[in-house]
Amino acid sequence: MMEKSLSDQELESRFGDLEENLKVIRSRIEEAALESGRKPEDITLLAATKTVPVPVINRAIELGVTHIGENRVQELCDKLPLLSPCDRQFIGHLQSNKVKFLVGQVSLIQSVDSEKLAKEISRLSVQRDVITQVLIEVNIGEEENKSGVSPESLEDLLGIISTMPGVSVRGLMTIPPVCDNPEKTVSYFSKMRQYYVDIQSKRLDNVSMDYLSMGMSSDYAQAIRCGANMVRVGSALFGQRQYGILH
Repeated sequence: MMEKSLSDQELESRFGDLEENLKVIRSRIEEAALESGRKPEDITLLAATKTVPVPVINRAIELGVTHIGENRVQELCDKLPLLSPCDRQFIGHLQSNKVKFLVGQVSLIQSVDSEKLAKEISRLSVQRDVITQVLIEVNIGEEENKSGVSPESLEDLLGIISTMPGVSVRGLMTIPPVCDNPEKTVSYFSKMRQYYVDIQSKRLDNVSMDYLSMGMSSDYAQAIRCGANMVRVGSALFGQRQYGILH
C-alpha cells in the first residue's frame, strides 16, 4: 500500500482531537484509579500506535505520553528512526523469526506466550548482552483464534521462562473476548487479577509481577477498577485507524 503524508490542515485537526482525547482519558484513568484505591500515577497509559502517523505520535509525546506500543514489527522498525524519545514496547502477536528486530530496541515485549518464543528472545538477548523484559500473554477466554497461553498452562510456562538467561518476566497481559455484557468483561479482568496476585505471592525467581496489562479503548476504566496498572489505548486517543499513512 502506498504511504501518503498528512497535510498541515489534517495534522492540525488530528493534534486538536488528540489533545482533547488525552484530557478525557487522563480524567477517566484518575477516576478509575481512585475508585480502585490507587493513585492516577500508579497507572501507566500506553498509547497503542498501530497505523498512527509519526507526527501524531510525537505530538502525543510532547503532550506527556511516555509509553507507546506497536503491534507490528515492520511498522515499528519503520517508525523508530523518526520517533521522539519515549518508552517503546511491542504489544502484538510475535513470531520467533521477528524477535531479532525487537531485542535491544524495545523496553518490553508484552506478548510472550510460548517456550519457543521465549527461547529465541533469550538466545538473542544473551548474544547481544541485554536483558529483555517480557510479559506473559494469557488467553483468558481460551479462544481458539487468539494467541496467549491458557490459564492452566501459565504457571508451567512461567517456571520454564524463569530459568532462561537474558529474559526477565515483569508481569501478565491479556486481551479478553469481546463481550456485549460488561459484567462478563469484568469477570475476565477479575480472573486475571487473581492470577496476578497468586503468582506474586509465590515469589518465583526471575519473575516479578510489576505489570498487569489489560484494558483497551473500550474498557480501560473497567480494567483499572479490576486491578490493571497498565492500559493500552489506541482509537480512544488517536481516533479511528487510517491505514497507509505513517509519516
